[in-house]
Amino acid sequence: MMGSGKSTLAPLVAARLRMGLVDTDSWIEARAGRSVARIFARDGEPAFRALELEALDFLRGRAPAVIAAGGGLVSVPAAARRLRALACCMFLDASPVVLAGRLDAAGHRSRPLLRGAERDPAAHLSRMLAGRLPAYEAAAHAVLRVDGLSARQAASLAAWALAALGSPHRGRAARRRR
Repeated sequence: MMGSGKSTLAPLVAARLRMGLVDTDSWIEARAGRSVARIFARDGEPAFRALELEALDFLRGRAPAVIAAGGGLVSVPAAARRLRALACCMFLDASPVVLAGRLDAAGHRSRPLLRGAERDPAAHLSRMLAGRLPAYEAAAHAVLRVDGLSARQAASLAAWALAALGSPHRGRAARRRR
C-alpha cells in the first residue's frame, strides 16, 4: 500500500542484499516522460496499470534486483502473476492510521488515489486496503508488519526474510530436479 515504506525500504534492502534496485514508478515516469500523477490525470488508471505490465516485462530476464512495485500493481491479476513469477514478493503490512500518518508527513496527500479523501484519509486507506488485501496476500511470499518498526529494523527483517526465501526460480528448479 502507499505509505507502507516501499520507496524507503527498497534501497536499504537492496544494499543489504548487494543487489540492484528498480522502482517501477520511477521506471514508468522515465519511460512516459511524465509523473505518475500526470499519467493518472491524463490517461487514467488503466493506462498506468498497462505501463506497470511493461515495467515487469522489462525486468524479466534482467539481473536480480530489489523491485519497489507500486501499491496497486497486484490489483491487476496478470501483473500479480508476473511479479510473483519474477521475484520473491513481500507485502509490507501497515495499519491505515500509520499509512495516513506517513503519507501526510511526507506531503503525499495529493496522490491520485487519495483525491477526495482529505477529510478522513485513514478511513479511505482502510477501504482501499480491505479491497486490495486478498491480492496482496495472494501475491506475497512473505508478509512483514511494519507498524512500530524503524526503516532500519524493517529493512533488516525484510532482507533476512528475502535471503531466506531465495529466488522463486531457484525453488522451482530444485523441485523439478527431485
